[in-house]
Amino acid sequence: MTAKHTRLKLLVLAMLWIGAFFPVYPGLFSAWLNNANDSHGILVPFISIFLIWQKRGKLRNANISNSDWGLIVLLVSMSIYVISYAGDVAVISRAMIVSSLIGLVLFTLGRDFAKLLAFPLLFLSFMVPFPQSVLSLVAFPLQLFVTDVSALVIHSVSIPVHQEGNLLFFAQAQLEVAEACSGIRSLVSLAMLGVLFAYMLGHGGWVRKAIILASVIPLALFTNIVRVTGTGILAHFFGQGVAHGFLHNFSGMTVFGLGFILLFGEYLLLERLPTQ
Repeated sequence: MTAKHTRLKLLVLAMLWIGAFFPVYPGLFSAWLNNANDSHGILVPFISIFLIWQKRGKLRNANISNSDWGLIVLLVSMSIYVISYAGDVAVISRAMIVSSLIGLVLFTLGRDFAKLLAFPLLFLSFMVPFPQSVLSLVAFPLQLFVTDVSALVIHSVSIPVHQEGNLLFFAQAQLEVAEACSGIRSLVSLAMLGVLFAYMLGHGGWVRKAIILASVIPLALFTNIVRVTGTGILAHFFGQGVAHGFLHNFSGMTVFGLGFILLFGEYLLLERLPTQ
């Protein structure tokens, strides 16, 4: 098959693939724009495109071929998509966007292209929102842990505080460590960044990649402990109002920024360490 016929086949199948998932797009976009837990998802396709663009030289020299395994992956993914969409299982129907795209690339362009594009395509999995039920199960123990540690830190600076579960009581205010303050949002976003930075590490092997991935959870917890502790101290001195409204939302953005800076700093440190 000539290169022209391959491009034509890829174009036709890509258009059919895009159209097949049209019913999923509105819900996916809505989750990105309206749910803070999933807001990072809107960046994922652009990051994936950038990673593919970085490989443009190797892609030009890659051999184009066909793979029957790609056709199998594509057909199985589309079958699961139809069943899950009919059953209103959103997370599976959205996940099939990624797996079917991998099958499409493998089927039309072959193994060389699939190997080169493996990470950028798999990275698209981060655009699929996690089920809220799963996040809630993880968030609750994180809420209690963040509350416990924050209460200890606040006590250590001689501010009286009484803790009941995920509630902190001060003389002038009451602070609830809600799911948003548990670290679950930071954990999902930092996990995406951790995987990206681990992939970008140019040397050092799997040990350094494992270090940066393992640091995601402690960083997410640390930054949210800083957030809750800081908000609690401000609430003690300035009352209930500081725990709500703009300052609360701003502190959330600041916490993510702090987590990003710490993770990026760790990446730079690991990247510059000499190899043995």
